[in-house]
Amino acid sequence: MQRSRINTIMAEAGEMIRRHGFVLPPFAGWTPDQFRANRDIAARLIEARCGWDITDYGAGDFDRMGLFLFTLRNGRLADLRRGGGMCYAEKLLISRQDQLSPMHTHVVKAEDIINRGGATLVVELYGSDDRGGFAPDRGGAVWCDGIARRFAPGDKLRLAPGESVTLMPGDWHAFWGEGGDVLIGEVSTVNDDETDNVFRDPIGRFARIEEDVAPTHLLVSDYRSWLG
Repeated sequence: MQRSRINTIMAEAGEMIRRHGFVLPPFAGWTPDQFRANRDIAARLIEARCGWDITDYGAGDFDRMGLFLFTLRNGRLADLRRGGGMCYAEKLLISRQDQLSPMHTHVVKAEDIINRGGATLVVELYGSDDRGGFAPDRGGAVWCDGIARRFAPGDKLRLAPGESVTLMPGDWHAFWGEGGDVLIGEVSTVNDDETDNVFRDPIGRFARIEEDVAPTHLLVSDYRSWLG
């Protein structure tokens, strides 16, 4: 993805977030130079990979397959392993109309996916085989706002604003906006985007960046190269 396109997506996402009455934390507005200047006091943010995240899953067609994310808070895997402490994470996502977030599951993370506003969020569901792999012939069960709901393989949940689904490890899912763009909330156990996303098809989690202009804000995938 070109950096200029990423900057534009950030601006459009920020406008949609504000339109729905949500305010991002102060560090969301930092320039790269401000992030460098605050590197020491922001060590926890950097370690937790909080901040801006825009991906085309390495496919080079963001409008067809992609996702905007902002990680607001993220716990520690060490706390999760010992069973106490900060074991949770929270994100905002934007799924554009007909923009696919491809079929995947998680090994560790359980998550609530919440339609925070906009159009309808479609979530396509499949179950797992005995080793946790994608099973095209298996369904399962999820919780929708605390109510159990069974699904057949390939069933599509349609979540209106305010509705949510709880997905457990092994619940294979893909999602997209239907009828317009959707602001999504994600509340989960500790998030590890580098190792805990298992895709059905061989794709990447992060975009490859072409530096045609300077970044407005750093992506979480920039932290290692820009901040050391």
